[in-house]
Amino acid sequence: MDRHLQLKKLLLPLILFIALVCSACASTPTTNTAIRATATPGPTRTSQPQPITSQQLLSKPVVYVALGASDAVGVGSTQPGSQGYVPLLAQHLPQGSRFINLGVSGIHLHGALTQELPLALSTAPELVTIWLVTNDFVAGVPYDSYMHDLDTLLQQLRAGIQARIVMANLPNLTQLPTFAHLSSVQQTHMLEQIQRWNANIATIAARYNVIVVDLFNHSQLTAHPEYVSVDGFHPSPAGYVQLADIFWQAIQTTN
Repeated sequence: MDRHLQLKKLLLPLILFIALVCSACASTPTTNTAIRATATPGPTRTSQPQPITSQQLLSKPVVYVALGASDAVGVGSTQPGSQGYVPLLAQHLPQGSRFINLGVSGIHLHGALTQELPLALSTAPELVTIWLVTNDFVAGVPYDSYMHDLDTLLQQLRAGIQARIVMANLPNLTQLPTFAHLSSVQQTHMLEQIQRWNANIATIAARYNVIVVDLFNHSQLTAHPEYVSVDGFHPSPAGYVQLADIFWQAIQTTN
């Protein structure tokens, strides 16, 4: 018996130590449990606002804003205030509508970001037209710079207003009298670059649900002498009528 008691006395500290260790293990959370406890859900993605449909646009008076350069101003016509494509296009809108022409002759897209875009956003328009590409292309603005600015323009418009946005691309400039002096090699290169620009313009436009007015496939605008003004570059009064009709077709037929 004395030996048994002595053995119990010797084992008791060991038993207590094992019990304490097991108790500590049981109270410590595992790594997976800690991760689940501190994990937070990621940001919820919001859907992009849908553009106004043609039916909605024509159901009541609207505010129409035009962003552009000299073509929006109506350079090449004898009466820009009435013969340009912007006022001609506005005539198609429901009675009581009003239009705001923000066009600035000679402006590039980068300048329009600070001179035209803030005004467009402040007017909360239901219809926006954009033709801001020819000056950049002719002036040799780098392709990447232009596309970056275009993405910025459309992103801010789409985020700031709920409107039907239509944007024209590059027509076939090689057919204009202004560029008739170019060699066939130069014209071929120019045409390739126009198509390159137009392809990415279409890609960016699709990203923001913007309708593209495809002027390149309306060759009469630049090939028909009656539609080109005496300066060999801008539309004539008859050309602006054609231009307004092309814009209007895109506005009313594309959902």
